[in-house]
Amino acid sequence: MNRKQLAILGVLLIILGGAGLLVQNHHNATADTGSGDQGGKLLGNNFPINDVAAISFQQGTNQLNLVKVDDLWRVRERNNYAADFSKISAFLVKAADLKILETEQVDAADLPRLQLAAAGQGDSAGVLLTLKDKDGKTLKALTLGKSHFQKPAQKSQFGGDESFPDGRYVMAAGDTHNALLVRDPFSEAEPKPAQWLNKDFFKVERPKTIAITYPDATNSWQISRTNDSGEWKLAGLKPGQTENTTNLPSVTSPFAAPSFEDVMAATTKPEETGLDKPTTITVDTFDDFTFNVKVGKKSGDNYPITMTVVANFPKTRIPAKDEKPEDKDKADKAWQDRQKQLDATLKQAQAYQNWIYLMPGWSLDSLLKDRKDLVVEKAEEPKPAAKSDSTAAKDDTNAPLVVPDPPAAKQ
Repeated sequence: MNRKQLAILGVLLIILGGAGLLVQNHHNATADTGSGDQGGKLLGNNFPINDVAAISFQQGTNQLNLVKVDDLWRVRERNNYAADFSKISAFLVKAADLKILETEQVDAADLPRLQLAAAGQGDSAGVLLTLKDKDGKTLKALTLGKSHFQKPAQKSQFGGDESFPDGRYVMAAGDTHNALLVRDPFSEAEPKPAQWLNKDFFKVERPKTIAITYPDATNSWQISRTNDSGEWKLAGLKPGQTENTTNLPSVTSPFAAPSFEDVMAATTKPEETGLDKPTTITVDTFDDFTFNVKVGKKSGDNYPITMTVVANFPKTRIPAKDEKPEDKDKADKAWQDRQKQLDATLKQAQAYQNWIYLMPGWSLDSLLKDRKDLVVEKAEEPKPAAKSDSTAAKDDTNAPLVVPDPPAAKQ
């Protein structure tokens, strides 16, 4: 091979190498952006999951925005209430790992059938999912369309359609020709704020005094006990009254494990919820907390409530009776550790103070009893009935026998 041929071969190798590099770069670029190739990742191979700072779901006029505020995920439509970080994290990890099972070539007429039509087209439109970074730049936008259903291999003995969702049709923003099928129904991807709220809540431990104040004062009541195992006593009992031991136990553990269904919008007015004239529940605890819960009018299955909590912790420890000097340091440290724990509990509880919650009725109905439900009127002892003359005569069997004098003889 002469020098000229070697030169030509070198040029060809350079051209072929460059072409190969271009193809590889194109493949990497399309893979990184989610090309829609079967087997490729839905969000691309190098999707920057840690850069996501905002997630939005939009379907018609309904919209949900999950946003990072000071490095904490919050639900914008619920006054920036805390979002469930574990649920958001699981959703992002799942989406980043999802692979495309099938790619279906479609045209505009097919989009309504797969619920991939543009927003505003009713049931034909899907859910628009948008992932953005902290600067508001869109990292990925997808339309989540119709769910894919799979039927079981064997028909159920109970009959009926036992099919279940095992995937969903998805379309990348800007693409109107490739419907992508992924193996996940994205069932949580809905613009429903309540589903994304952090459901951790305050709780009351070791109650000492429980008082309920109704707008109608005659229904109000208060119970208290002297220690953790003490007997609950109803205040203000009148002569002839005692506690209703059947109903009393249902009101002695308020908010031991409370929950809520949703958080109300900031625009809600007090008169719309009944919180302008609330029923107030006040609980004092043996740990020096005072919880104040205001309850509005029941709507459907839920009560609107607000909560505040304060504490009046002692400044110094009161030594135990007959405490030995050698035990003082140990007791002081244990007391200080306990006070730190209680202070942390207070701060955690106070984090729930700035919102209106919808609490399920079953958790409050047993507590919201009227005073009359906690009182039993003692029955009066029956007085002995007065005996009739005939009855008295029959019963007088032990009376002395009286013999009348014989009639006097005639002179």
